[in-house]
This record gives sequence, C-alpha cells and structure tokens, in this order.
Amino acid sequence: MLFELITMEQITNEIILNLIREGRANLHSSHAKLSIPIINRIYRKMINDIKFDDIKICDHLIIDGHHRYISSLLANIKLGSVPSYRTLATLEYEWTDVEFVDEEWDTKSKIKFLNKLDADFNNIPFNKIIEITK
Repeated sequence: MLFELITMEQITNEIILNLIREGRANLHSSHAKLSIPIINRIYRKMINDIKFDDIKICDHLIIDGHHRYISSLLANIKLGSVPSYRTLATLEYEWTDVEFVDEEWDTKSKIKFLNKLDADFNNIPFNKIIEITK
C-alpha cells in the first residue's frame, strides 16, 4: 500500500499498525510506547522537507529516534543512522507490541524548543516551522 500524504489529524494508531503489518519497519523498537502527537509533528515537518539528525541504532534495534523512524516510514523518507550501544537494561519490542498512544508527551515549551532547534538545523526561519506544524 502506498501512503498518500496524511494530514496531522489523520495519523492514527490503525494507520501506524497497517504500516508495520506491511513489513516496512525493518528495525526493532527499544520502547514499549510512542506518542502519536509527536509522530504527527515530525511527520508534518518531514513532508515539508525539514531534515533531522540520524537515528541511533545497535544492530537492528533503535536506541534513539523512534518517533523519527515511524514518521519517516509514514512520509516515505529515508533517515540516516549511526551506530550506538545498548545496555543490559535495553529491552527489545516487536512493533506489533508497541503501544501508540494519543497522549501528548511534550510540553508547549519543549515543543517550542524543538521547533527552534529544527529551524536552526535546517537554516530556516522559526516562523516557517510554526506554519508547517499548524
């Protein structure tokens, strides 16, 4: 199934699970839960050509960058990756066992901070990031 561009309001748990069932997620998760609102924000930025840092992986396991990874699959954008390490406490989850929640994990001030970082990283005005994420 080819994913059409999805508006922020359209990304749901079911859309994410369909993507996973299609076998597009080649890496595994080290998180049991992810936030759909965060995925929405990152996805919206990605489809508007905002670039992100590489995700960190150890073998086939995501150590850092879970929301970016899922967003990139939805946006059909390839992310870079860099090697990382796992600790003995790092657990591995199949994507079908990960819970995608509608809960907002970021505060307004954290969202603003991340938007400023993204604007700086992409060398674009902060207001452009705000427009993209509306």
